Amino acid sequence: MTTFLLMSAGRGPQECAWALSQLLHRLRGEGVRRGLTIQQVEAIPGDRAGTYRSVLIRISGVDAEAFAASWTGTLCWQAPSPYRSGTGRKNWYVTAQPPERDAPPTTFREADVDIVACRTGGPGGQHRNKASTAVRATHRPSGLVVVVDEERQFSLNRRIALDLLRRRIEQGDEAARRAVTTARWRIHDELVRGDPVRVERPTPRRPGG
Repeated sequence: MTTFLLMSAGRGPQECAWALSQLLHRLRGEGVRRGLTIQQVEAIPGDRAGTYRSVLIRISGVDAEAFAASWTGTLCWQAPSPYRSGTGRKNWYVTAQPPERDAPPTTFREADVDIVACRTGGPGGQHRNKASTAVRATHRPSGLVVVVDEERQFSLNRRIALDLLRRRIEQGDEAARRAVTTARWRIHDELVRGDPVRVERPTPRRPGG
């Protein structure tokens, strides 16, 4: 079983990016103890070394979804700032949410396209109406339809129609990828500070350690 989790420091101060790295380390440790595999898929680094503004992780193994759910929501890392000794704030918030998933790219195959000869008007229309050289091409998986009558030969219009469908499908895939990216960034703005589902703290040092 595999699931994904997007952890974000939102628009918080640099301590939140630090908190994210600490929470990620804690999550990984807990996941390993439970026999899970935690893999970093994408990351946006913070301003300081070893910190993150956001991290997308893949969690694999038995009960991966239940484990991810236990880390979903507002998370709090409770510790003094490592950068500003004068601040009294100790609670640094991070959000963790299931991300929008990338849609698989559409595989374009000519076998998925229905080609039908048709007649259209326009310049030279009389000849084309008699010869039915125009092409109506329908891509069955997506429902996209194009009609091409640029050329006087059916074969040329067929080629143009297939190229046009291929480009429109590629454009649709690109638009879908942009939508997923936008949805992921929206998570950065949805961080709610306070009422965390988990509060984690640094492990106390043992005496003499």
